[in-house]
Amino acid sequence: MRRDSPSGPRDKAPRRSRPGVLGFLVTPFGLAVLACLGLAGWALWSGGVVDGPMARQVRTSSVYAAPGTGLDVTAAERVIGNRRLVVLLLPADTEPRTGCDKVRRTAAGTLVLGLSRTGTEYDTYSCALLPGVSDENFGRALVAETTVARGVDQFADRPLEAVKLVVVNYDMLVRANIVPDGARTVSPSLPRYLVAGAAVLIIILGSVLLWAAGRRAGRAATDRRDRIARATDARTALTAATAVFAQQIIDLDARYQDGPDSFRGEYRKLTSDHLALLDRVPHADDAEAARLTAQVETLIDRARKLS
Repeated sequence: MRRDSPSGPRDKAPRRSRPGVLGFLVTPFGLAVLACLGLAGWALWSGGVVDGPMARQVRTSSVYAAPGTGLDVTAAERVIGNRRLVVLLLPADTEPRTGCDKVRRTAAGTLVLGLSRTGTEYDTYSCALLPGVSDENFGRALVAETTVARGVDQFADRPLEAVKLVVVNYDMLVRANIVPDGARTVSPSLPRYLVAGAAVLIIILGSVLLWAAGRRAGRAATDRRDRIARATDARTALTAATAVFAQQIIDLDARYQDGPDSFRGEYRKLTSDHLALLDRVPHADDAEAARLTAQVETLIDRARKLS
């Protein structure tokens, strides 16, 4: 009979493959994690995480002024107010078209004017990002773009006065029904609403779960207290019955020597049943204690008849 040597080849038990990243992602929890990551990425992107300084400023303000242009941004914001107008004051000798390109998404719904000083004049470029500019409002958008910057060259060294003139031109366009009237509104992106809704939903669900867990814990504590009380009552009754029976045995023991044979036989049987019962008392639960109490009461009746 041929045997393999201890150092020879042995059959190896197949190893259980551990689920990798793909296995985790296809689980419900993994899919939920992917959904949360997608929502978070969407919120970051729509909230301007990839925006440059200019777009980030225009997202919440109607004025952007590059360093060194000399424009009082706070005063310019008060002049523009809540109009659908955005003014970009770019560094000198910069192509103003780049300003429109950088804020095209964040300044949607407004009339944008880019200003860049060139010598004693302004190089201007405006873009109407108003609704329907590529369809029925194309002509109005073209008029607005060519009119809003009219006359700003005379204030090349006073940028705040140039902004005031732009506002006057804008109001004229509104009165001529070329630019739609109304205030500019900055609304949070949809993912932010979803995140806020999810936070509220989590709070509500958390409160419901805490309430349910507290109620369940309270019910469990009440049941445990009732079981303990029932067990205590059952053992108390068993202890009292056992004490009564023990006293009867003591009283009968005094008559054992002088009693007849029938008395002695019944007494020995009674004490034997008593000893068998005592072995079960220390390990009895509440249900067993109730059964043992009934048995002890039966022994008490037998002892009473024997006496």
